[in-house]
Amino acid sequence: MKYTITIHKAIAVVSFLILSAVQFFLVYNTYELKNKQFYLQEKDLIKKEYGTSVQSDLIFPGGARILDSAIYKNFDKLEQLYKAGGNGFPEYTQYLLDSTVKVLHKAENVDSVLELARQRYHIKTDLAYRVSIDILEISFGKRNFIPFYDKEHHYPGINDSLQHYSGLWLGGDLANPNENNKIVTVSIGGVSERTYRISYSFYVDTRNRKMVILRQMMPTFALSVLSVLAVVLLFFITLRNWIRQKKLSEMKSDFINSITHEFHTPLAAIIVANKTLQNDKMPVNRETVQPLTEVIQRQSERIRTLFSQVLDITSMSGISLKKEVHSLHHLLEEVLLDYKLKLAGAPVELTLNKNATRDEVLLDPFWCTTVLLNIFDNAIKYNRREGKEIIVTTQSDKRNIWITIEDNGIGMTDKTRAHLFDKFYRDTQVLNGEVKGLGLGLYYAKQAIDAHHWKIEVDSRGGGGSVFTITMPLA
Repeated sequence: MKYTITIHKAIAVVSFLILSAVQFFLVYNTYELKNKQFYLQEKDLIKKEYGTSVQSDLIFPGGARILDSAIYKNFDKLEQLYKAGGNGFPEYTQYLLDSTVKVLHKAENVDSVLELARQRYHIKTDLAYRVSIDILEISFGKRNFIPFYDKEHHYPGINDSLQHYSGLWLGGDLANPNENNKIVTVSIGGVSERTYRISYSFYVDTRNRKMVILRQMMPTFALSVLSVLAVVLLFFITLRNWIRQKKLSEMKSDFINSITHEFHTPLAAIIVANKTLQNDKMPVNRETVQPLTEVIQRQSERIRTLFSQVLDITSMSGISLKKEVHSLHHLLEEVLLDYKLKLAGAPVELTLNKNATRDEVLLDPFWCTTVLLNIFDNAIKYNRREGKEIIVTTQSDKRNIWITIEDNGIGMTDKTRAHLFDKFYRDTQVLNGEVKGLGLGLYYAKQAIDAHHWKIEVDSRGGGGSVFTITMPLA
């Protein structure tokens, strides 16, 4: 399978997606790591303050009194219902727990504990908290604990607003309590055989945790994005240079093929004419020698012109102009007259419309002629019609004069117009490769126009001919 630019781009896109996925994975893992370590120092300080406040209590200061009152006051009834079996025990425990949690919710004062920690340790962060019961069990003897509540289950007798994935919410306004913002989980129970034990958790987090973490990660995120963009930019530059070099290589190959053909024809004619002159049997007289010497002269001039075109490529950027004030109409008349002599017998109609009221221009006549001749040559080469036409028209205003050169040729595509003045460029798809040349004529023309600081525009559609418009300032 031939390796094409399309395959190269496809591989690049896949590589970019893989690189982006890896970068995303790394950034996400960095976020998760920061999320787990977020406010680690504050956690320890808050945990210390919370532990001190409830070291002889449950959940919050005063929480043990409420729980003891609710459970021990109903201990005998709970035991009777449990031993009786049936639904009496679970229904009553849910009713008792629902009413007790509501009392705990009203009495909860963890916010004062948190505020004390903020003041004592100079914590300026806006914090939110949540306290919840995870597990509650009761023992009627021999420390055989019976489930009273477990956060892994849902209880129809307890208000749904109190039951959450993290347990029975007793107070606070933290919306998403989880392992990353958990301060402490406490499990504690009485020492007697008839007692209860409880496990509860305390959560604290900043109110805008995600945004704070993302702000902390901005340098990492920015570097990640910049690195991806840098890779994309480097790839783009490399691909662009590679495509340019590839096109240049193709142009050079076309140039070598074209120059070989261009040199082969006159050389072959010279060799044949020379062998004919060397033939001993050929009569030596002016009538027979003159045509052969003219062939050699014309083909030698053609080779010299080809050499000049190739050698001038390196010097065109440093073109030296010998500007003089000329009548553009007079120059056009001379150029068209010479061109008609060159085309003697060819079915080409040349028309000059001198509509400009002023025609004096500061120019180099040699290079101006070169511009016109190269445009004329292309107008004739790229034309399928038997009757070819070139119409040259001038127009002027107070500051500029315009030359429009219109033909009835095959026209150009947008792609051809975009590369029309490129060195060595030839549209090899038109006329099935019948047009020969080096792709230098219009390149010369553009170089000469730029050297004069003129402007050239091309309007063309496939099959509809072409119009070249050259704008020159009046002298």
